[in-house]
Amino acid sequence: MDSPTEQVPQQAATDPVLGSTLDERYRIEGLIGRGGMAAVYRADDLALGRRVAVKVFTPSTEGIDDADRRRSETALLASLTHPSLVTLYDAAKDPVTKREFLVMELVDGRDLRAMLEEGPIPRRDAARMLADLAEGLHVIHARGIVHRDVKPANVLLAPAHLPTRRWNAKLADFGIARLLDESRLTATGRIIGTPGYLSPEQVRGEAVGSSADIYSLGLLVLESLTGRQPYPGPALESASARLVRDPEIPADLPDEWRELLATMTARDPAERPTALDVALATETLVADPDPTAAGTTGTTTVLTHPPAAEGDTRILPATRVATPPASDDDATAATRILTGVTAATPGGEDGSGRDAGAHTAPGGGRRLPRAVVFAIGAVLALVGAAIVVPISLGALAGGGSAPATPTQAPMPSIEGDLGTHLDQLEEAVSP
Repeated sequence: MDSPTEQVPQQAATDPVLGSTLDERYRIEGLIGRGGMAAVYRADDLALGRRVAVKVFTPSTEGIDDADRRRSETALLASLTHPSLVTLYDAAKDPVTKREFLVMELVDGRDLRAMLEEGPIPRRDAARMLADLAEGLHVIHARGIVHRDVKPANVLLAPAHLPTRRWNAKLADFGIARLLDESRLTATGRIIGTPGYLSPEQVRGEAVGSSADIYSLGLLVLESLTGRQPYPGPALESASARLVRDPEIPADLPDEWRELLATMTARDPAERPTALDVALATETLVADPDPTAAGTTGTTTVLTHPPAAEGDTRILPATRVATPPASDDDATAATRILTGVTAATPGGEDGSGRDAGAHTAPGGGRRLPRAVVFAIGAVLALVGAAIVVPISLGALAGGGSAPATPTQAPMPSIEGDLGTHLDQLEEAVSP
């Protein structure tokens, strides 16, 4: 096989654009791809010192010979800057060759057509690509521009910089119909678009609106998911088939996918969603399941977020906290009610400046530190487990004795600060 350096002179002999400098500014370095209307080249912008893509139209394609209209349309298209749109830099006509050309952002990546030659793409990637392209179409539709030629070759896949994405999808060639004068092209019987992705109204030669792009996008996504064109075959057969039948949508796709693709490829343009509707619908699409995801197995999951401040609880579906199953003891235990103690306002919000962790007994009794109340509860739980009949708090504190009964064991006295606090608690709750 010849080396790339050996191929360039051979290509230049049959392609006069290679090696030339268009409009004394764009030096053509190599061919990227060729279609029926134009060829795309890699070039150097000598004025700004950057690499660009130059789309040069064939001599038979006429349209942007009006300099004023060309500047107006170029300014409009260049103003549509969005991550999902290939940026248009310039549109001009070379004074030497008389060839019209566009200068665009050079995307370092493959197009979707080359990607699909290796087979279908996962649903997760297809959903993200659909979101990118639908958002890009929403931007151009809002400015009154219809793409008219949404197809895999016009979807460029730029390398992504996040580990969760393989690439970012960019839509190329939008607005070409306006630059090439749609009325002039259609008057000569030319249909702008590719047979395998035309909408039914394009095939019938009717007026075309933004819904035509939605139809083509639906066919493109179907092909991405299945690896097969919905309407294969020769151009005439492929174009006419959509007039009599809808595309086949695989039955094994989730319902969300099937419903969205069915509406996008409806034969009646009025039944199709807008690009914005499609972009929003991608948020609910079911992607490929990930059974190893943390927090998705076992018991019920609760989605929470650490509160920003005391008393502030928010829901954030980004964090999964698994709720452990209740034990047998927890499931059968009786409800416990603690009476006689009320919680103080957090942070001393009552304005008293007193300990926010203290508790107040009913009737304005003395306040006990929260730590003491917890300690008392622990002691009561331990002692109550060994005693069959109720006893008074005074007996625990050594300040009194309960009536002796045959089943009651003698109670030990509690010395020190705990005994004193128990006495105080008994006074606080006594009627």
